[in-house]
Amino acid sequence: MATSGPLRSPQREPIPIDARAADHLRYIRETMESAAEFTAVPGWGGVAMGVTALVAAFVASRQATPLAWLSVWLAEAFVAVAIAAPAAATKAHRANSRLFSGPGRKFLLSFAPPIVVGGLLTFALYHGGVFGALPGMWLLLYGTAIVTGGSFSVRVVPVMGLCLMLLGAAALFAPAAWGDAFMAAGFGIVQVGFGWWIARHYGG
Repeated sequence: MATSGPLRSPQREPIPIDARAADHLRYIRETMESAAEFTAVPGWGGVAMGVTALVAAFVASRQATPLAWLSVWLAEAFVAVAIAAPAAATKAHRANSRLFSGPGRKFLLSFAPPIVVGGLLTFALYHGGVFGALPGMWLLLYGTAIVTGGSFSVRVVPVMGLCLMLLGAAALFAPAAWGDAFMAAGFGIVQVGFGWWIARHYGG
């Protein structure tokens, strides 16, 4: 009976060293991106949003009906988005970072839920005729969005969110006639002040 030699497993093709190096570099880059801060919060865009909010507060305070008042602030919300989105994209492009990946994606995913809740509650309160609670609710939820999203950004961002939340809490217990003043303070003055600080210290 013939004896055969030891069984040998078929040899695998060696992995090219450049392929392994590329995998390592990709892993390092993804790790660094996930650990980085989202720095594309627009400073000068925030200043512009604050200025338009001050104008909206003045116009809204002169409206004769709750529906007209609400229309002014909803229009201001669309204006703010139209300012913030391109400003953030431009700042991200200047920093050679991607807006919808890494820390930018985490910021947006954390920022969005309170904003969506705010939209749903606005619809519900409008149909219930509870207009007086809207300023406090808007400030609270926008501040919450800034705090949760800002946990992936520079430290000053969640501080701004906390200031907005404090104003929102105060507005809930203040007379309804003070609503526009609270929103001018929060969406206007706070936004302008922190926007200027971010622009000066974090690249525009």
